[in-house]
Amino acid sequence: MTGSEVCERFHIPAKILEEYKSWGLCGAVRLAMDNWQYDDTDLERLSMIMALHDMGFQKDEVETYMRLLIKGDITRRERMQMLDAKRSRTLDEIHLKEKQLEHMDYLRLEMRESGKEN
Repeated sequence: MTGSEVCERFHIPAKILEEYKSWGLCGAVRLAMDNWQYDDTDLERLSMIMALHDMGFQKDEVETYMRLLIKGDITRRERMQMLDAKRSRTLDEIHLKEKQLEHMDYLRLEMRESGKEN
């Protein structure tokens, strides 16, 4: 399957394909008739890359994770540490947003109550 077919069929941005190619992680990708060809392994890896991006991983984190993933089970602990760290940071962000919402709600309540007095 060509890059344009992959982009269209699986809704993968061309930018992600370029990242993947630049990392040299392409399994059986081969050049045929001036067009990269992707196999099922590549599609699975691209799916993981998309998921990692969706989780908020930065480009360098995605590359590190993918290199570890390709090495197999011996990197399970390192990958788990990466996921745990990202999860912790995400929870911190959620808690911060919850506090911000509480403050906003308090201000909104104050405004509503002060408006009733007039």
